Amino acid sequence: MKQTPDFDRIQENMRAGSITGPGFLGDDERNLLDIISEDESKVKELGLTNEIIADKLEMLMKQGGKGFGSPVRVDDRFVVIVEESRGYIPCPFRHGHLSKKVNVNVRNIALKEEIDYSPISIHLIREHGFYQGKGSTYRLDPEKVAKILELI
Repeated sequence: MKQTPDFDRIQENMRAGSITGPGFLGDDERNLLDIISEDESKVKELGLTNEIIADKLEMLMKQGGKGFGSPVRVDDRFVVIVEESRGYIPCPFRHGHLSKKVNVNVRNIALKEEIDYSPISIHLIREHGFYQGKGSTYRLDPEKVAKILELI
């Protein structure tokens, strides 16, 4: 897919060391629109939407935040740990959104699988359909996330 110069600049902002140390792309060499398009296809194939996934991630983060860094059981299916840091991360799509620096770990008790994400991850999924590049620290593969969150 042909990418616009504006998306080229956004993708440059996503590289390691620009906005965050590890960046948002990992070792993914595809252009940004191709990354988004592939994940969008997978989400549709699963019968889900970005909003459904983002809403579940946000709900678990809010429930886990009640533990102030200690593990919280949610619905007897998940263990969530939310750890806050100082500062904010700007959205790399350059529209002024700031997210708090927070790490969220969600473990599905039955599956014995877990994911890590942050508030910027939720924003990127909900507003931009961006699950981050392959190899990125906070990459959320749509199918893996859907299984762990019991959405499929």
